[in-house]
Amino acid sequence: MITSLVPATGAPVDDDALHRIYAYPVGDRPYVRFNFVAAADGAATSGGFSAGLGNDGDQRIFAVLRRLADVVLVGAGTIRAEGYGGELVDDDARAWRRTHGLAAHPAVAVISGSLALDPSTDFFRRAPVRPLVLTSASAPADRRAALERVADVVDCGADTVEAHAVLAELGRRGLPRILCEGGPAVLGDFTRSGAVDELCLSISPLLVGGDGPRIAVGSSPDDALALELSSLLTEDSALYTLYRRTG
Repeated sequence: MITSLVPATGAPVDDDALHRIYAYPVGDRPYVRFNFVAAADGAATSGGFSAGLGNDGDQRIFAVLRRLADVVLVGAGTIRAEGYGGELVDDDARAWRRTHGLAAHPAVAVISGSLALDPSTDFFRRAPVRPLVLTSASAPADRRAALERVADVVDCGADTVEAHAVLAELGRRGLPRILCEGGPAVLGDFTRSGAVDELCLSISPLLVGGDGPRIAVGSSPDDALALELSSLLTEDSALYTLYRRTG
């Protein structure tokens, strides 16, 4: 049972309440929400995967976040590590989305400057919607040609994929409610570009140790973005934080 600590109601939080808590703000520009899970000691993976850190409450919130999004955005490294083959939302979510004026399945977009993606993997073969691959103009032409058979491939920068170009492309496609599920390099790049609006961070009650990654890499202290706590939920000693960018 998920309960609320901030606000400190202590009341059970059902799915309707989760939809209200995580509703995207009304606005006329792309809004970028990042979703991550980490252990209590800061590790972003356990055994090389993030899935080992979550619990039932985390999965409930994860499903609601996908249900609300216009597009699920991920880095190529996350695709290679986690797979992402097949449906990202279930039948109930599809029905809910249709009822609320959304496409039955959110769009799926991948950031890959080098296009080091295998077009024969389940991610492309079993895709419920045609994927969008956001790359750079300098990406290898042979990889581009192979991926264009199974995805829309769009340049969002000359030598690297630029966060603001990504947001412009998603906005142009009518996909302003963005849920980014990783990886650490993408969060670091968006932080450096000042393009993070919100962070949903689940904190698992585990000490994992090891030398696994943090949830963000590549940014510097000069790139820091100030956040404020909007919501704090809990279940079975796990914490589910919702931080929004100040200002």
